[in-house]
Amino acid sequence: MRRNQSSLISDAGFLLLIVVSFISIVFTAGDPDRYMQNIIFLNVAFLIAIITYFTNVTTGLILNILFIFGFGTYTLYGTLVGGDTISSGNYFWLIMTPVFTLVTWMLTLSTRQLQAENEQLNRTNSRLATMDENTNLRNSRSFQNDAAVFMALSTRYQIPLTLLVVNVKYWDELRRMVSEERMTEAIFELSQMSQTSIRTNDSIYMLSKDNPTWGLLLFTDRQGANIVIERLRHKIQEFNSAEFSSKYKVELSLKIGALQYEPEMIPTPLDFIVQARKQLEYDV
Repeated sequence: MRRNQSSLISDAGFLLLIVVSFISIVFTAGDPDRYMQNIIFLNVAFLIAIITYFTNVTTGLILNILFIFGFGTYTLYGTLVGGDTISSGNYFWLIMTPVFTLVTWMLTLSTRQLQAENEQLNRTNSRLATMDENTNLRNSRSFQNDAAVFMALSTRYQIPLTLLVVNVKYWDELRRMVSEERMTEAIFELSQMSQTSIRTNDSIYMLSKDNPTWGLLLFTDRQGANIVIERLRHKIQEFNSAEFSSKYKVELSLKIGALQYEPEMIPTPLDFIVQARKQLEYDV
């Protein structure tokens, strides 16, 4: 209901802008003796309206106050010094300039409300989103939620839990050789490859998109994680020989770090990620 009301106000503002512009042009053309003066005031009214469009109604009202003060001073000077008489034309621009500002505000009301709603939705979406849009994998936010549950299960039932952190070697150099669209496809295919390398009860996450980093939560100990690591290395060799080398004209290699969960050493999911990332330094 509120959005429809804003749209009606915006439509009314558009129609009023046409009417007010027509009245101002007719008034300006109908007084040849003050044609140049009216042209200047008409341009000032349009200028204030344009500034209001790109800023806000408060700025427009302040500029109108300054215009009224300046115009009043000019009229008073002309009356006292030049002996000019105060006619209806003197009051016309005092009224029409604020009207232009008000009509412009009405015209932009709906647009500004839509922009504000769009920004709010984008902020809410980025705050609540749990999936990576390119790979359809759960992201780091989802990892922290899930890892807290898995860590609690591991502690309670004495189930071993290991986090694998995987990223691509020399990623920055590869981005300079391959287009962004191609690299996005490569990330997706690598994600699919990683998914086929784990069991259905294990989970994979996209921890970082800038320097593609995957996290694999495995219900196994450190030795069991080595099986997954070897499986990943074997699959990347197959991809390099069959698909990547011909499709992307580059060969990809992975850095893999693994860390088994220990409640005393890893109190939070964030600590789990940080300590697992450090294991990447040993994979050269």
